[in-house]
Amino acid sequence: MQDTKYISYEQSGVSIDAGDEMVRQIQSCVASTFGPRVIESENAFAGMFRLDYDERLFKRNYKNPVLVACTDGVGSKVKLAGKIKKFDTVGIDLVAMNVNDMLAQGAEPLFFLDYLAVNKLEPKIIAEMVKGVAAGCRLADCALIGGETAEMPDTYGKGDFDMAGFAVGVVERKKIITGETIRKGDVILGLASSGLHSNGYSLVRNICFKKAALKMTDTLDELDGAVLGDVLLEPTRIYVRSVVKLLSQYKVKKVVHGMAHITGGGLVGNIPRVLPKDCNAVIKKSNWPKHKIFSFLQKAGPVEESEMFRIFNMGIGFVLIVAEDFANSIAKKLSRFSEKVYKIGRITTGTGKIILK
Repeated sequence: MQDTKYISYEQSGVSIDAGDEMVRQIQSCVASTFGPRVIESENAFAGMFRLDYDERLFKRNYKNPVLVACTDGVGSKVKLAGKIKKFDTVGIDLVAMNVNDMLAQGAEPLFFLDYLAVNKLEPKIIAEMVKGVAAGCRLADCALIGGETAEMPDTYGKGDFDMAGFAVGVVERKKIITGETIRKGDVILGLASSGLHSNGYSLVRNICFKKAALKMTDTLDELDGAVLGDVLLEPTRIYVRSVVKLLSQYKVKKVVHGMAHITGGGLVGNIPRVLPKDCNAVIKKSNWPKHKIFSFLQKAGPVEESEMFRIFNMGIGFVLIVAEDFANSIAKKLSRFSEKVYKIGRITTGTGKIILK
C-alpha cells in the first residue's frame, strides 16, 4: 500500500507558528498604548473601548458625542522602507495619515486598528512595523486595540508588503469643525511638516531612482549632507496633541473656523474642501521656509512649481483658518505646544478657490 504524502499550510507558504511568535513579540508595545478606556480581554476576537469616561477618574463625559472614522494607508512609501529594511517609521506614517484627517473636523482620536499584508511573515520585521504603529498611537494619544497580519505569498512578491490603518475618534456635536463659519478676513495658519510626509512617492521614486539614478544610502549636498533614505523616510508629523489642546482652551467661542490636513493634492487640493463657496484662500508662498527636499525634487525632475504645489505639502502639513482677532494668540499657543507656525494667508471673498501669490 502506497504511503499518503500529506501537504501542510506551511508548505504552501503560510506559517501559523510564525504568526504566534509575532503576536508574542508585539504584545508589550501594543499594551503600551492602552489607557483606562480600553477593556482588555485575553484572546478576544475584537478590541473593546469605553466611549464615556469614568467621572471618578476623569470628570469628563460626552453630552452629544459623534463618532468620526478614517481609513488610509502609506502608499508607495512602503517600497522605500523595504529597500533599506527600515520598518518602524512607516508605522508612525500609518497612524498620522488617519488621525490628522479626523483632527481636521475637531475630533479626538480614540482607538486605532492596523492591517499588514506580507509575502512572508517574519516576526522580527512585523514587530518593527507594529512598534512604529504603537509609537504613532502614543503620539496621537489613542489606543491600538486590534489588527491583522496576512501572509499571502501568492499575492505579494518577496520582500513586498502593504499596510492600512483604521481610526475612530469622537467630537461633541456642537464642536464639529466643518469650515461653514469661515469668513472674509480670517487668517490662515500653517503648521510645518516634517518633510514629504506620505504623499507623492511615485513621483519621488521616479525622480530619485529612475531619472537621477540615486541610492537610498547616498548623501546629498543639496540636502545639507543628509542621507537620502533618512529624508525620504522621515515620518509624517502628528498634530493631534497640539491641536486638541488648543481646541480645549476655547470652550465657548468658536475661534477656529476650519482646518485641513495637507495630504495628496497639497494646499491647492485640500484647503478648498473646507472653504465656503463665497470665499477664496489667498496663500503667500514666501511666508514660510520650504524643506530642501522640495527644492531638490523640483530641480532634479524638473517639476513645474504648479505641479509641486498640487502633489506635495511644500512644508505645510496642517492648516487652521482662524478668526482674525485671535490669530496671534492662537499662533503663540501652538508655538508653545512645539509647533512651527506660520501665517500663510488670508480669506477673501471669492468662489471657493485657492490663489497662490
